[in-house]
Amino acid sequence: MTREKQTRSEQREAARAKAKELREQHKKGEQRKRLALQFGVGGALVAVVALVAFALISGANKEVVVPKNMMFNDGIKIGTNLEAFTADYTPAPGKAGANVPNIQIYLDYQCPVCQAFELPNASQIESWVKSGTATVEIHPISFLDGRGSPNEYSSRAANAAICVAENSPNSFFKFSGLLFKKQPVEGTAGPDNNALFETAKEAGVLNEAEIKDCIDEKRYGTWISDITTKALNENVPGTQYKLEGTPFVMINNQVFKTEVNSDFFSPARFAQFLQSSVVN
Repeated sequence: MTREKQTRSEQREAARAKAKELREQHKKGEQRKRLALQFGVGGALVAVVALVAFALISGANKEVVVPKNMMFNDGIKIGTNLEAFTADYTPAPGKAGANVPNIQIYLDYQCPVCQAFELPNASQIESWVKSGTATVEIHPISFLDGRGSPNEYSSRAANAAICVAENSPNSFFKFSGLLFKKQPVEGTAGPDNNALFETAKEAGVLNEAEIKDCIDEKRYGTWISDITTKALNENVPGTQYKLEGTPFVMINNQVFKTEVNSDFFSPARFAQFLQSSVVN
């Protein structure tokens, strides 16, 4: 059986039909590609939104660990015999009784000016507090992170101090002083966590294992960031003053200032200020 030859007209119609079929197939193919692309982009967007939502929810649900012994406007208070005030312990009043001047110090452990105030004044402040002639509130904050690479010493040291305050509060005063004696150059990485723990042991801390874990996991890092923001943007509680930098030193909510810059670091000048606050 032979196949009849198509006429020229029939050939044209067949070619048009074939072209139409190919166009339809191409059109369907492009639609499938677009759908696949849209699904892929949409899926990626959904994934991104899901991740962001998860991060936000996780952040919202992440508990900020709040230290219980930093209960004096986010600071710790030290009294007679260098013992800390805690929720369940109040140091015995010294010879002057309970109504003694209260020294308040806001500091950053990587701040060189804080060290310049601390080192010459440490012994007399220790003497006053140990005998009950005064109390001292120490408020560690952290705003010097990132000034160097890498550098998180400011917040790591503050965290270590709070770890000691929580787990061996009567060692806090000595540990805080040692941090200034061993202060690294501003903008450098500073002692690592193991070195901070060794300093804590040098201060005679109790609960060493708990303090080591607390330092390594930077347990109070978020809290430190929050209270630093608060301290730098709000008035010092009970006063009309804002921090002008660190150290920010007050006695009974009176700011310690000197007309001559070098006098700020003078133990004699600070002792005069303490005496005037007792009179007032």
